[in-house]
Formats: sequence, C-alpha cells, structure tokens
Amino acid sequence: MIKILFFSLIISFLYTGKVIANPYKFITLKQTFNSIDQNVNSIDQNINSIDQNSNSLNTENNYNLQKKFFLPSLIESTRINYPVYYCKEILPLNDPVTREKFEKEIILTLWDRPQIILWVKRSGRHMNFIEKVLLENNMPLDLKYIPVIESCLRPHAGSSKGAVGFWQFIKSTGVKYGLTINNKIDERRNIYKSTNAAIKYLKDLYKFFGSWTLATAAYNMGESGLKSEIIFQNVNDFYKLYLPVETQRYILKIITAKMILSNPEKYGFYFNKDDIYKPVRFEKFNLEIDKKTSISIIAYAANSTFKIIKELNPEIRGAYLYKNREILIPENSKKKFISRFNFALKRDIKKNFFKQVYTVKEGDNLASIADKFNITLNILYSWNNIKSNKFIYPGDKLNLYTNFNY
Repeated sequence: MIKILFFSLIISFLYTGKVIANPYKFITLKQTFNSIDQNVNSIDQNINSIDQNSNSLNTENNYNLQKKFFLPSLIESTRINYPVYYCKEILPLNDPVTREKFEKEIILTLWDRPQIILWVKRSGRHMNFIEKVLLENNMPLDLKYIPVIESCLRPHAGSSKGAVGFWQFIKSTGVKYGLTINNKIDERRNIYKSTNAAIKYLKDLYKFFGSWTLATAAYNMGESGLKSEIIFQNVNDFYKLYLPVETQRYILKIITAKMILSNPEKYGFYFNKDDIYKPVRFEKFNLEIDKKTSISIIAYAANSTFKIIKELNPEIRGAYLYKNREILIPENSKKKFISRFNFALKRDIKKNFFKQVYTVKEGDNLASIADKFNITLNILYSWNNIKSNKFIYPGDKLNLYTNFNY
C-alpha cells in the first residue's frame, strides 16, 4: 500500500507538476490514463484503417492508370475477329494468304511507333482539308489515308521514280491533272493544289475500274499496268490478282493506317489535344509581278521571314518568283502587304548591299565559298543563277553581296 501511495505521488507530479494532496485520488487518475490509452488505441486503429483504404485506392488508381495507358502486344493487335473495310469494300480475311499479309503490315507498322506518332500529329494539320475535298466530291473518306502512306504527309517527300509531294505524283500525271511542275514551281508540294489533282485522278480511276480498291491500286502502279494484268489474268478482284509486291502491300498499308489512325488508343497511342499539330493559318494573296522578285522582298512585305514564306509556299523552288502567282502569307499581313511590297521594290538597292566579284581560286568549291562568306549554298546559287550540280573552276567569277538585308 505504501508503494502504491509513493508511486501515485511520483506520477501525479510528472503529469501535473503538483503533488496530489490525497493519494487515494490516484485511482481516479489511473482510470483517466486508461481512458487516454483506449483513445490512442482507437486513433491508431483509425489511422490503420485510413492507410488500408489509401492503399486500396492507390491500387485501384494504378489499375485504372495501367488500363488507360495499356499497350497491347503485337500478337494481340493481329487478332482481328471483325470485318475490315476499305471504301466499303471488304478485306477478305477468311483468305489465309490475305490475312497473313495483312498481319505482317500491322506488325511492321506498329513496330515503328515514332512514325505513327508523326502520322497522328501531322493529321491534325492536313486531314480537315483533305476530308472537306473528298466530301465535296462525294468520295469515300478512306481515301484520305493514301497520302499518309505515300508521303507521311510531308511536302518534300520524293521517290526514286521521280514522284514528289504529299500525293507522290510523277511529273506527267501531275501536269495532266493541272499541276504546274517546272524548275521554278512544283505544285506537287502544295497540299491544296495536289489534293484537288489527286481527287480528280482517283475519280477517273474509279470510273474506269469500278472499284475503289482497284482505283487505289492503279494510283500506285499506273492504270495501264493494272489494266494489262486484269486482262491477262482474267480477274478484276484486287485480292485475287497477282500484282507487284509493292502494290499488294500498298492497299494493306493504307488499311492498316486507317485502323490505327481511326482509334490510336486501341494500339497504345494516347494524345492530348495540344499534342496534335494545328492547321496553318494564312491569307491568300494574288501577287502581280513583271520581273524576277526575291522571296526576301515578299517576306518583308508580309512582315515575316524568308523561312516562313517558303514553308507556307513549299511549291516555290529557289529564292525567287518570276511571274504573277497566288501565294500564301501569314494571317493578318494582307492589309499592309501592297504598301510594304512597293516600298521594298523602290528602295535604293545600292544603299542596302554592296556587290563584289569573287574570283574562284585553286581548291575552292561552292560549299567552301559559301562558308567563307557565311551564307547558304542556296543564296550563292540564286545570286549567280546557277544550279547545284554546276562545276566551278579557278578563274570563274561569282557575285557576292554584303549587308544584304530587307
């Protein structure tokens, strides 16, 4: 009993700083401590419960996140158990040969994920216009995937066969369908001009072959070549024709592009709105000129840069325009364009740059001369009206300009 009283005094002093006058009150104090311990235990249990709920929530969130950003295997992507169409014409997946070739294109395409990302991004810049033209001509929207395979939606794409631009026209076909193609202008690189030409061409091909699949195949291999194979093999079904490997793959590549771009999330591609390239904003301007005019002057008139004017008008070859032409200029630059253009033309050129004649020396080449004077090769070509394949020799004279700036 004495020990209990003694310890009660010590505990009371530790917790209150005072000595309890009546030691027997320790019993009440002990009950208070027990109550505090129970409350602490209850709090611990609540904290443990919160931790369990948090862990459960994190697990669920991780599952949802994994589900949202699910990357299917290549094998899974080839398991197609639903009908596939191109321009409302069915792909015969019940044919083992066709299925195998189609699965091959799916695997090879999905393996190149960076290229698909660029497809999707560039589609935001160009697809609205292509779709608009197709709808205006009552043509299937599936045709919009042709330039994806032809050029990856790049204006300066080219092939070993001389095809150029978004729709990869060869020169003869491009000219036939109204495109200007020469050493100064190449409208195959213009998305607006070339798309209209491609639509006309595909429409003619469909009228001739009666099938969009065959029309697309003819777009790839030429109508005369396809017509000859149809006559020789006595078959007018694309999937039953024995055609060059490139053309066999061509249709399947387009259908693969359609499947992926129509539903990129299904194949593990997740894009935010800001990831997609926006359509270019511009104004059209009918430029009237009667002499060779530098793009630098046009850039000055548009309060822009040489680079931007060239990117808006990829069909312009070199650094000059030579005759009247409709050009694209940056948005909101049309209002002051004429006054600035006329001002630039009337400026006293002699006050703005100094012409000097450089004599080619032994060991010189065009690239080394351009580097020496801190200019680009294209500028050197344009100043001297020469082509990139020209040879120079010691003693030749080249025009150079300093302080050339509009």
